[in-house]
Amino acid sequence: MFKRRTVMAGLAATLTAMATPGLAQNAYNIEGPYTAYGMNADGSKYSGAVQILQNGNSVDVYWNVAGQNYSGKGVVQGSVVTVDWGASTPVIYVLVGNELHGTWDGGRALERLVRQ
Repeated sequence: MFKRRTVMAGLAATLTAMATPGLAQNAYNIEGPYTAYGMNADGSKYSGAVQILQNGNSVDVYWNVAGQNYSGKGVVQGSVVTVDWGASTPVIYVLVGNELHGTWDGGRALERLVRQ
């Protein structure tokens, strides 16, 4: 389901592209409902529902995973979405087609959001 190397390579390529002068920094429209598929740092898997609300480059993200609700606020910079959800490290997603591929828990956990 997840290829950590692929996610990290995509994230590195996107961050490099963002640092290149002259590239557009317009926000992609990522608002809507998603299904989350994830893997915790201990290797256990989870799934759930995610709702993203977007206002320009700002997003509000609401997760419902394993009966627990989480929320965060973030920013869209090009195809990278960084969400502060109250943990010591943010969730960092990269837009890949109609999906968001991300990492959290300091890069030890992975999450894929599939647009419904």
